[in-house]
Amino acid sequence: MSSMTPFEPKNPIVKWVEYRLPIFSLVHGTLVAYPAPRNLNYWWNFGSLAGMMLVLQIVTGIVLAMHYTPHADLAFLSVERIMRDVNYGWLIRYLHSNGASFFFIAVYIHIFRGLYYGSYKAPREILWWLGLVILLLMMATAFMGYVLPWGQMSFWGATVITNLFSAIPGVGESIVTWLWGGFSVGNPTLNRFFSLHYLLPFVLVGVVILHIWALHEHGSNNPTGLDMKSRADQIPFHPYYTVKDLFGIGVFLIIFCLFVFYSPDMLGHPDNYTPADPLVTPPHIVPEWYFLPFYAILRAIPDKLGGVIAMFAAILILFVLPWLDTSRVRSARFRPIYKQLFWLLVIDVVALTYIGGKPPEGWFIVFGRVATAYYFLHFLVIMPLVGWFEQPKPLPKSIAESVLGNGQASTPAKEKA
Repeated sequence: MSSMTPFEPKNPIVKWVEYRLPIFSLVHGTLVAYPAPRNLNYWWNFGSLAGMMLVLQIVTGIVLAMHYTPHADLAFLSVERIMRDVNYGWLIRYLHSNGASFFFIAVYIHIFRGLYYGSYKAPREILWWLGLVILLLMMATAFMGYVLPWGQMSFWGATVITNLFSAIPGVGESIVTWLWGGFSVGNPTLNRFFSLHYLLPFVLVGVVILHIWALHEHGSNNPTGLDMKSRADQIPFHPYYTVKDLFGIGVFLIIFCLFVFYSPDMLGHPDNYTPADPLVTPPHIVPEWYFLPFYAILRAIPDKLGGVIAMFAAILILFVLPWLDTSRVRSARFRPIYKQLFWLLVIDVVALTYIGGKPPEGWFIVFGRVATAYYFLHFLVIMPLVGWFEQPKPLPKSIAESVLGNGQASTPAKEKA
């Protein structure tokens, strides 16, 4: 196809720059001529949506940092000043606070899409790892950002979460003291968190670049899980998927703007509109909604150290997923048993999110422990066993055949690596 040909500049200025710094050919190869599978669906939009939200978070965060005061006595008041006195400060802050939630929504859907279609399988293991590193950096950045308004939930959330590190034998207390910058959450803590919250998004950009680099090395996965074998299996990224991405961005922004302009506080906690008070503990301390599944796993274990280990293991277990999944077929589209188990996992994570926002009492504790047990059983026991014993459906011979439906004979799944 002509649009997948090498970049040849016609403009003399572009040609002059390109000879000395081949940035235009890099952009052309990444966003225009990049050969993509011809059968990508709208679930693949969420990668670009996550990138868009990262840019929005950085831009709004830089503007907010111009007006924010990282001091325990002034932080809450500076946020109020942003909301009331800074021109469009309310809009910038709501874009930033709701943008964090929508950033996580895009990334979580992106991860579950990868789980469904087997995007973690060889040769994309490092691509998968880099995606998980992005998730961990997002979590660290979001946690530190949640502390900055210095409301009640900010202060006590920081106190509870940082105290978890004290469960680490030997060095736990020293880690907590280092995080606090003293012997309690206070002004040094706020300064450290503000500094790191400003820095980490730029580290995140670097990891995203590596993520895109790894993606382009072996190409995108696709709903069939088959590799591209011929020109018939691929189409240029532009204009086919740029148009698709623009449509997805439009729909995503409509929903995002509904929250920003009509329900800007729906995803937050009302206690955070009260200034931090070390002498008054909120009746129920909860993190932001995107941390709730892991918070539920933490509370499901009665032992403090065991809960911390389980919470971190819930993410770290995803790093070994390429080897836990023993099936030779990537896509759940051709795996009838795994497809049902995937939706059970989705229900389980939603249940953990619900439990994480409830008080640790009564049947919530029992339900949380059952959901936590299933989460780990799914990856450690069920997934390897299903991969060994499941009989997948026949795979098409190529991506083109799955799209065009030309009636050619399918290839049994066992013959596919």
